Amino acid sequence: MRILITGVSRGLGRALTAEFIARGHVVAGCGLDAKAIAALNLAHAPEHRFHVVDVRDDAAVADWAASVLGDFGPPDLLLNNAAVIHRNAPLWQVPAAEFDALVDINIKGVANVIRHFAPAMVARGTGVLVNFSSGWGRETDPDVAPYCASKWAIEGLTKALAQELPQGMAAIPLSPGIIDTDMLRSCFGAQAASYPGPEEWARIAVPYLLALGPADNGCSLTVGDR
Repeated sequence: MRILITGVSRGLGRALTAEFIARGHVVAGCGLDAKAIAALNLAHAPEHRFHVVDVRDDAAVADWAASVLGDFGPPDLLLNNAAVIHRNAPLWQVPAAEFDALVDINIKGVANVIRHFAPAMVARGTGVLVNFSSGWGRETDPDVAPYCASKWAIEGLTKALAQELPQGMAAIPLSPGIIDTDMLRSCFGAQAASYPGPEEWARIAVPYLLALGPADNGCSLTVGDR
């Protein structure tokens, strides 16, 4: 399968990339960390392509999509994974710049990727688009209001997208579960270490993702829930 992943520089995206490639799939990905992207290109065979792309920049995403689609064709599985979280704080204490950056990456970035990759997938009539949500996209806690808002938006955006796709395709809002990543540590502190790390999680997540299909269209799912 041809897999497209955003946010491959670290955390879940990097772990997913390694696991998909180990299982024989071809991966194209993007991230912001130029050193990490260079390392991925050096570590993997040339059929795998990794680019420095800021998903907030629609023109940059358009250029990336043109390159990937030209060399790679439409992805079979598109994973909108790139996201950020703000520092824990009541909503009124979250600086405007921090709030804006979160919305631009977590919501607009997802829409930008869909805007430039979905048409080729729709024209082919097959493919699964997975937008990473969160438990905080289905419930709330204090001090994470902007992040909750962004992931609730992903749930709604994805469910509406699911209604727009032709039969044979799927759009799925997917909660990855609770994983020990830098983002989780920023919220949970030392307690994050009690959860599985990205590599352990990816060994479960990759077969789960590969099994998704048209029957899952519009369903809010969580890795490992079936």
